[in-house]
Amino acid sequence: MSVLAVLDPAVALAHAVVAAVAHLVPTALAIVLFTVAVRLALHPLARAAARGEKARARLAPKVAALQRKHKDRPERLREALAEMYRKEQVSPFAGCLPLLVQVPFFSVMYRLFTTPNDLLDHTLFGVPLGLHVTGAHGAGQWAVFGVLFAGLAAVGFVNFRRARRTAAAAAATATAQPAPQPGAGLLPYLSFGSVLFAALVPVAAVLYLLTAGVWSAAERAWLYRDGTPVPSAALLA
Repeated sequence: MSVLAVLDPAVALAHAVVAAVAHLVPTALAIVLFTVAVRLALHPLARAAARGEKARARLAPKVAALQRKHKDRPERLREALAEMYRKEQVSPFAGCLPLLVQVPFFSVMYRLFTTPNDLLDHTLFGVPLGLHVTGAHGAGQWAVFGVLFAGLAAVGFVNFRRARRTAAAAAATATAQPAPQPGAGLLPYLSFGSVLFAALVPVAAVLYLLTAGVWSAAERAWLYRDGTPVPSAALLA
């Protein structure tokens, strides 16, 4: 039995909702609408996280000063940072909440789209929603997969560029860091992770990934439109 079996009640609920919407619109569109509805419900968390990240960006100079002041006393540095965040009423983990909340939803959708069910018997422009890219044949099916993967790659490129800008901004305050974070240079390239993952899942899951990716990119562009750097962790959402 899969460890994801514990999600089956939630999967059944998600299936019922998508199936109900699919009575009104094509199933592929129902998946898109369901994904958008859930992400819209999570939007207040994203707004709260953005406020927290902007506050952390504002406090960056103070953090750098404390790191320089207590560079030889790590215990004192942790205490000073905790006190500063407490006074400013800012959480150092503000950007993590939306990502953590999305994990259960992603797991439910993954279970729904990788477990045989009647939704996967429907099609997207003639391609079964349960079909993997490895099973594609004919120009029509390859064209559909090509468009979906190109969309994921485009979203990944947008996130990649944002991550590079964030890394460049962090480099400008490199004195605030006692040492480079291992693997930090690879983080921007994780923006393309959804493209690789899409090769392992059926069309329905690829459609979910694309919808969620487009929503996240647009949401971040709106929430950080004042030029505040987008945190690297958020770029992976």
